[in-house]
Amino acid sequence: MKRIGFILMALVAIVVGLLVGTLNSNPVQLDLLWVQFELPLGLVILLGFSLGIVTGLSMLYFYRVLPLRLQLRKARAALKKQEKSAQPEDPDLSLTND
Repeated sequence: MKRIGFILMALVAIVVGLLVGTLNSNPVQLDLLWVQFELPLGLVILLGFSLGIVTGLSMLYFYRVLPLRLQLRKARAALKKQEKSAQPEDPDLSLTND
């Protein structure tokens, strides 16, 4: 089911990319302080969108996922330390139904 969803999303992305590229084919000047490019408007739009997605996902990772992973690692280490310090139960002292 995941594979079908992935293929469907990829096809939608390809179609949207082709539509944006063909409907916005006018050249524009992209000025990046030191370098200037002349690229089709559709490509500039798609590059900006892609850069925004990558930036947003990076921020999500560094501000949400990474701190939670560090917190999980500390909790696991504390649990291991607690398990090592716990005394094993003595089988002779356990209750039996004789």
